[in-house]
Amino acid sequence: MSSGEETIPRLGATGDPNDPAEAAGLPDRSARFTISRDVEPLPPELAGAVVALGNFDGVHRGHRALIDAVREEARRFVPRRPAAALTFEPHPRAYFAPDQPMFRLTGPAAKEIVFARLGLDGLIERRFDAELAGTSPADFVHGLLLKTLGLSGVVIGHDFHFGRGRTGTPAILADLCAAAGLACRIVSPVSPEPGQPPISSSAIRAALGAGAVAAANALLGYRWFVLGTVRHGEKRGRELGFPTANLALDSCGLAHGIYAVRVRLPDGTLHDGVASYGRRPTFDDGAPLLETYLFDFSGDLYEREIAVEFVDFIRGEERFASAGALVARMHVDAAEARALLVGDTVASMLG
Repeated sequence: MSSGEETIPRLGATGDPNDPAEAAGLPDRSARFTISRDVEPLPPELAGAVVALGNFDGVHRGHRALIDAVREEARRFVPRRPAAALTFEPHPRAYFAPDQPMFRLTGPAAKEIVFARLGLDGLIERRFDAELAGTSPADFVHGLLLKTLGLSGVVIGHDFHFGRGRTGTPAILADLCAAAGLACRIVSPVSPEPGQPPISSSAIRAALGAGAVAAANALLGYRWFVLGTVRHGEKRGRELGFPTANLALDSCGLAHGIYAVRVRLPDGTLHDGVASYGRRPTFDDGAPLLETYLFDFSGDLYEREIAVEFVDFIRGEERFASAGALVARMHVDAAEARALLVGDTVASMLG
C-alpha cells in the first residue's frame, strides 16, 4: 500500500446559502488529501502532524468536535502543522472478536471521504495487530506517537482508552504526552441536546437498526451513506419496470425496508431514488441486498462503484401475494420517496 496525495472531487461548502453543506458549516477544502497506511514512514505532507486519535466509526458530530479541535491545535504551531486523523484497521472490536459480525457505519474508504470533507489534511492508518494490542501505554506514546510517527500533538475524546488491556486513560495519555513534549487536548462529549446522553456510534447503529434514518442522520450531522460496487442480480427489477443497482453490504445492521435515497455515480452526478434493503421475501428470501432504483436514469452501472445516501425510511420489508401487488406498492413507494427528497435539508459528505 502506498502513501501520498490523492485527488478527491471538490470538497467543502459551495458558497450557496441554500446548500445544506453550507448551512451545516462544512469547511471549504482543496482537492488534496494525503493518506499514509500500514508501517510506511509518514510522507512529508504529514510530517509533524497534530492528530485526532480514535476509531471514528461513523465520524459523527462528537467526532467532528475532535476534528475541529485538531485543526485548531495545528494552527497554534508556527509554522502551522498538518491536521490529520490517526486510526487503526481492523477495528479493535473486529480484531478481538473476528467471528462476531460488526455493523460498521463507515469503512476505511468512507472515512477518507468524510475526513477530507471536514477539512483535515490527511489520514494516518495503522494496522491493529497483536503487537499493537500488547503495547503498554508508555510505549504507545513514546514508541508509536513520538518515535515512529514524529507527531507534534494529539487530540482525544473524553472516553478514549489505549494500550494493553485498554489500561491507558485520557489522564494517563495527557501525563505521558506532557513528559514527552507532545501537545495533548481532551475534548468533552457532545450531546444532541442539553441533558441527553452523548452522541455515540452505538446510538447511531441502534437508530439505523430500527429504521430511524432521520434520527441517525441528525446524530451524524450528514446523510449516512454506503459505498459499493454494483453487482449483477436476477434482473428481476428490470422485468418489473424498476431496474436496480444492487450492492451487497457486509455485516450491515440497517433495518430491512424501503428508503428514500440519493445516489452519487462515478461521474460525480447525484440522482434521487428509492431503495430496498432486505431479503426479497416475495421471491426468494435470499441474502440481504441493497437494490436501488434511480429516478429518471438510464445507463449501465455494472461493476461501477457508487455511493448511496439514506435520507428517510418509508416502510418495512413486506411479502406480497403477487409480483403485480409488489409493483403497485413500488409505485407508491417511489412517489413517497420523491416527496421526502424534495424536503431533504441534511448535509451531504459526497460533495
